[in-house]
Amino acid sequence: MTDFKTPYGLIGRKLGHSISPQIHAALGNPQYSLYELEPDELPVFLADTRLKALNVTIPYKIGVIPLCASLDPLAEAIGSVNTLVRQDDGTWKGFNTDAYGLRCMMRAGGLSFDGADVLVLGNGGVSQTIQAIAKLDGCKTLTVLDLNGTEYTYDDLPKFYDRTTLIVNATPVGMYPHAGRSLVDLTKFPHLQGVADVIYNPARTALLLQAQALGIPCAGGLTMLVAQAKQAAEHFFGKAIDDAKIAEIGADMQRDAENIVLIGMPGSGKSCIGDALGKLTGRTVIDLDAEIVKKAGKPIPAIFADAGEDGFRQIESDVVREQSANRGVILVTGGGVVTRAENEAPLRSNGWICQICRATESLSREGRPLSIGADLAQMEAVRMPLYRKFADTAIENDRTPEAAAKEIWGDFCAYTRAEWAEFEHAGNP
Repeated sequence: MTDFKTPYGLIGRKLGHSISPQIHAALGNPQYSLYELEPDELPVFLADTRLKALNVTIPYKIGVIPLCASLDPLAEAIGSVNTLVRQDDGTWKGFNTDAYGLRCMMRAGGLSFDGADVLVLGNGGVSQTIQAIAKLDGCKTLTVLDLNGTEYTYDDLPKFYDRTTLIVNATPVGMYPHAGRSLVDLTKFPHLQGVADVIYNPARTALLLQAQALGIPCAGGLTMLVAQAKQAAEHFFGKAIDDAKIAEIGADMQRDAENIVLIGMPGSGKSCIGDALGKLTGRTVIDLDAEIVKKAGKPIPAIFADAGEDGFRQIESDVVREQSANRGVILVTGGGVVTRAENEAPLRSNGWICQICRATESLSREGRPLSIGADLAQMEAVRMPLYRKFADTAIENDRTPEAAAKEIWGDFCAYTRAEWAEFEHAGNP
């Protein structure tokens, strides 16, 4: 049986990647723990009267309902509970704060259920909330796909290509450690106007990355997670919390979780700036070329000699995928990382990409197999459009590494704050 830790916390079956304790600590509650439970442990665990309030996640959002003596009207209407509060008589009352979080997520992405032909992927507890709110908020049609075929299975997808205008992913497909997967190909939906994904790790799933590439408005799950936690805390302690807290916590969480990725021509100064950025921020600096050497067990010139550039690029892509799974680090890439389109998605999935620019005549060639004897101006002409495609921003390396690092960090912090501007002022969605 799971041991008691604190009177507040999160119950679920697998919680290894949860950031809920950090969010609730930021909301003023440091007494919040993770409780991993098996289904048969639920009744005995919830009988412990030392527990005062809990959040609920996969797979128990429906299973806890019979253990509640009462339900908030919205939770009852939805048929899904993600928040439990101990009542004065010792019983549990169930609430659904996912609905509030969902509406915040939709608002942040400029999305709306009103008049939409909605396709929901998955039919678990959070899907029940999405389905209920979609109906309450005026969707035109609602279709649910899931493995068991409660309504339709994923084999039925082609039936809804022409009709769907809004897709919401309510499954764990695309979540770390299995990032890069998606249940649907958005190019098949000619009338698609919006995409939402409840996953928050990575920040941008394969589904959201494709939506961004196609210019389709989209929203990720971190907004939903922070907003539902804010309302859960209000239920825990009976006090209203300003919506501005969503922006404050969300921006901090995004800043701490997202990677800073440095790209640019060989010899542009990425490594020196990366080291300075690491010292400035306290972040771990990961040099992808060094990781390639570790993986191959030989120096880069030897990799080129033995396997050619294609062999090197394959190892590089493998390392990109592996190291992009880190959170809150600085990734210093090799100059040619942009030559393989497949590298963009993993770098972008949880990263903000900055191009380091330097005058061609100032580029160093030392220790760079492709630079030695090469026409760097010609190489730059080929690669520059690719750098621009990958990059979120760019800076000129015409100063000290410390000054460049300070500018990058300032731009990165401004970017994370801007992502949460919608919630800077109080007001409910």
